[in-house]
Amino acid sequence: MTMDNLEKQNNSNQNKRDIFDRMRAGELFRLDDPEYPKVLDVVTRTIKLSAELNTSTNVDQIRERLSEIIGTKLDESMTVFAPFHTNFGRFIRIGKNVFINHSCTFLDMGGIIIEDDVLIGPKVNLITENHPLDPAHRKALICRPIVVKRNAWIGAAATILSGVTIGENAVVAAGAVVSKDVPANTVVGGVPAKHIKNI
Repeated sequence: MTMDNLEKQNNSNQNKRDIFDRMRAGELFRLDDPEYPKVLDVVTRTIKLSAELNTSTNVDQIRERLSEIIGTKLDESMTVFAPFHTNFGRFIRIGKNVFINHSCTFLDMGGIIIEDDVLIGPKVNLITENHPLDPAHRKALICRPIVVKRNAWIGAAATILSGVTIGENAVVAAGAVVSKDVPANTVVGGVPAKHIKNI
């Protein structure tokens, strides 16, 4: 489908569906979308709550603030270290026994699901948002979900890009840039990330 056809389809859909539904469905949306102020309202709230999260003095406070940001009470078995950064927050879901180390960034307009028992190293980036290559449409956004399956481990400073699923028990080596799905029980690393071995 050409970019013009995609834009026409998205313009038709904009009249029928809420912008949050369109974001989650991976449809292109623009900053001049008539419903974009709804997104800005969420972003503004998240910026305020993030400032409070990042000045918290213990992990319980951090968990409480992050629960406010995402709109769901997080299980007491999960731990997040500050600073933690998100631009939206509303589409993050985190399971039990999850550990998220310092200085992670979750851009979640496309949705981020982290299942139980996941380990996330420091400075990890989960980026669900992307822009079209066509310069005429580059300021628009296309969002795709990231899913991190049970018991996966993402090493320090790794970046997981839009639309990627990290399989159960998989390991992403430190510094990797992951643009394709990672099968369960494998180790990937490098830029771009490639299969290193099976577990």
